Amino acid sequence: MPEEEREGFGAADPAKISLIMELRRRGIKSKAVLSAIERVARDSFVPTTFSKQAYEDHALPIECGQTISQPFVVAYMTEKLEVGDRMKVLEVGTGSGYQAAILSRLCRRVYTIERYRTLMRDAVNRFETLNLHNITTKVGDGASGWPEQAPFDRIMVTAAAPELPQTLVDQLKVGGIMVLPVDIPGRPREQKLVRVTRTETGIEREDMIDVRFVPLVEGVARES
Repeated sequence: MPEEEREGFGAADPAKISLIMELRRRGIKSKAVLSAIERVARDSFVPTTFSKQAYEDHALPIECGQTISQPFVVAYMTEKLEVGDRMKVLEVGTGSGYQAAILSRLCRRVYTIERYRTLMRDAVNRFETLNLHNITTKVGDGASGWPEQAPFDRIMVTAAAPELPQTLVDQLKVGGIMVLPVDIPGRPREQKLVRVTRTETGIEREDMIDVRFVPLVEGVARES
């Protein structure tokens, strides 16, 4: 990577540099988003079995039958969310905690909800290890959002909803943005990434790229 390309990223291993260059090649332009991805160790959020693949640009399995999203999708969703450093952000679907960690580098506070207690326990341990102190967590029903903390400047949903969830739209500030995958009718297990902006009179919707996410399931998961 040329010196001017590396400005602002600091020291990084070759695999991480390669990932940053790949994200740029695929159209990610935000220096803030790229810097956040460079600063968060993705290998800390994947199972040890897959640690050698941590900086490859594809999704990986994690516990409870869930996944850690492909780095390009993380970067794309984060860029489209347009997060500012004074914002309060809600994330629905903590998973490994990787996306929340990226968001935490960009905003004032992240509120993140996970339906699996096992996943949340592990994510909290990672946040503590990495000294990420502006993340507030809750085990709960992500489809219900976090009304006690609403309204939010931004909402990111990392599981696919069958349609736009009005409950979450209602928890956006006017002018706020939500990015989420929404099922494509007639195409099972495929979704369109959607950006919703709340206005004084309703919402503005922008359909973006095709994606594949696990479904957004109501309630708290039962675990053995």
